[in-house]
Amino acid sequence: MIAIIDYGMGNLGSVQKGFEKIGLEASITDSPAKVKNASGVVLPGVGAFSAAMDRLRTSGLDDVVREIIDAGRPFLGICLGLQLLFTTGFEDGTYDGLGIFSGTVERLPSGLKVPHIGWNQVSKAGNDSLLNGIPSGSYFYFVHSYVVKPENENIVISTTDYGGNFVSGISKDNVHAFQFHPEKSSKIGLVLLKNFGGLCQ
Repeated sequence: MIAIIDYGMGNLGSVQKGFEKIGLEASITDSPAKVKNASGVVLPGVGAFSAAMDRLRTSGLDDVVREIIDAGRPFLGICLGLQLLFTTGFEDGTYDGLGIFSGTVERLPSGLKVPHIGWNQVSKAGNDSLLNGIPSGSYFYFVHSYVVKPENENIVISTTDYGGNFVSGISKDNVHAFQFHPEKSSKIGLVLLKNFGGLCQ
């Protein structure tokens, strides 16, 4: 069973349906025990960085995420779920993230239409099993106003151009995370979810 963490930040149903389309069972849950027992864990979400961290801490799910990652369980972060993995977010203030990776979450450059909404190309910048069968330059669906800036460039596996390149995918060991929404990215997005499901068997 794949656990989709419910911390009140929306977009969960579409992620669950994405897995269902490829024949994988995924459960939406806010239970730390169920998350700990899952074969793989997904942290999706849209919304504000600070509110998301508050809800994760209040529920104790922040520590659960760290435990899952430390235990080597397959982990997928989507959109806000990518951003929360970093140490510091600068959305309406300065806030601590989960601290899995060193780096910041910063607003897209001024002069661009924000949020960045719609289809955009994802260029591969490294090897990752979740991108198997996905050609570099494939289009994925984005909805975001902030981007991650990792200190360690070696974790970057994809970039996207929107007024300049930004990091759209990272991976290290069992952790994979993307700024785009694979569950809203038609057939190519389902390939990514299927690749993740393969790690959870």
